[in-house]
Amino acid sequence: MLTTFSLLMALSFTPADAGQLSLTNVRTTYGILGAKRPNDKFLPGDQYVLSFDIEGAKANAGGKIRYGIGMEVSDAKGKVLYKQDPVDSETARPADGKIAAFVRLEIGTEQPSGSYTLKVTVTDRTAGVTQEVTRSCQLLPPAFGIVRASTTSDSDGKTPTASLRKGKPGWIHFAAVGFARDTSKGQPHLTATLNVLDEAGKPALTKPSSGTVAQDVPRGAKAVPMQFALVLQNAGKFTAELTITDDVSKEKATLSLPIRVEESK
Repeated sequence: MLTTFSLLMALSFTPADAGQLSLTNVRTTYGILGAKRPNDKFLPGDQYVLSFDIEGAKANAGGKIRYGIGMEVSDAKGKVLYKQDPVDSETARPADGKIAAFVRLEIGTEQPSGSYTLKVTVTDRTAGVTQEVTRSCQLLPPAFGIVRASTTSDSDGKTPTASLRKGKPGWIHFAAVGFARDTSKGQPHLTATLNVLDEAGKPALTKPSSGTVAQDVPRGAKAVPMQFALVLQNAGKFTAELTITDDVSKEKATLSLPIRVEESK
């Protein structure tokens, strides 16, 4: 069941015409505004965010740029599984000429494994110009793992951020999928650990953070959301090392998430 979906890999652009509309800096990221993902492989229950910049869009007489973003997802046989027509948006003309944009899709936990393709269509409604970007990805068979990793400036996960602020709290959100449940209570037993390394590979925390989920997980739940609050006292580039241990199946999953910390304003 495709409630939303994700993709990556081969990029193709339609030729730009008179409007010089172009889609640049196309990359798959860990959540909105997040770090670039290293590959095009996803587990069921993961989230796919394709981020890009829109350049060359024409402003109307009022100095506004009117554009639309649509998407289409198809399987390996070319069958269209999901389609969203371009939604009209409007923004003031940016000083650098770039509009930061993204599409976000959720991969259902029951989505069959295999290859999928996403086509994103961007239309400059003032100039009447359209550009497309196409990507493909591999959905892996169900397995224990970490999905939906992202960084936000709030504990509710509603305000994505490209970087954390020195000395101020930020949050790392993620979820476990493919976990086992104990036979007595029907509950999972998951232990999550966060360690942070600086650019030299040295620990940036006095000690790793950890937490356990072992109760109140609904029987039908296929994903368990988790989060860590994080405060770093130095600006720079870091790597958040996430580890989740399934204490029922004895499996372990890891994920390395690049983190950037900037000076507080």
